Amino acid sequence: MNDRMPALYIGHGAPPLLDDPVWSGQLAAWARDLPRPKAILIVSAHWESAPVSLTASHAPLVYDFGGFAPRYYQMTYETPDATALAQRVAAMMPKDEPVHQHASRGLDHGAWVPLKIMYPKADVPVLQMSLPTQDPVRLMKLGERLRPLRDEGVLIIGSGFLTHGLPFLKDFSIDAKAPGWSKDFDAWAGEALARGDVDALAAYTSQAPGMPYAHPTVEHYTPLFVTLGAATTPDEPGEQVIDGFWMGLSKRSLQVA
Repeated sequence: MNDRMPALYIGHGAPPLLDDPVWSGQLAAWARDLPRPKAILIVSAHWESAPVSLTASHAPLVYDFGGFAPRYYQMTYETPDATALAQRVAAMMPKDEPVHQHASRGLDHGAWVPLKIMYPKADVPVLQMSLPTQDPVRLMKLGERLRPLRDEGVLIIGSGFLTHGLPFLKDFSIDAKAPGWSKDFDAWAGEALARGDVDALAAYTSQAPGMPYAHPTVEHYTPLFVTLGAATTPDEPGEQVIDGFWMGLSKRSLQVA
């Protein structure tokens, strides 16, 4: 049996995603269709840190958001120990790419919100890795270095949001109409992904319509390149499993073989 796992790029949403029956249903169905992972390695937009850093097993969740209902700050997601995966990841890094094992940092909402939906029993070890750069080339190389983990049953996930122009939104309801800049960037990215055009995707600052409104800061887009780097053949089109919009932002998500 081939235990190879795919690699994913997902939109993670704010904590209210947990109460959205449509998107949460899509994520849950996607997880059911995947082979069962032995562990999960996730890179989130909400942890930018260099050198590469890794979360501590059994550390409290990071509630890195504000203005939501109190119950979201009381949620837990206690997964099995991921120390063995952390050691494996550290050993895969070159000598000039040191790895910092964080002593107390847990999963942030870019990791635990979608994973609570996809793996609600919290019975899979989860390790979060920091986003050490925004350079697509370096992130592709990082993903390539992590690629062998897929043959060991590890699900690699880049967690972001294909558009994330929060400062330019006027309607924050879940079913808000998508602004033009969000629709334009989403359509461009969807077409580039369908072509497997990694070069175009990496040149988003100069080629993508809707910039800089779609990404006034780019940390929600760039986890895509960890996913593409982890692909068996990065320029082969992946499967765009989820599309559409949430609060006017693109939730387009990708699975690569």
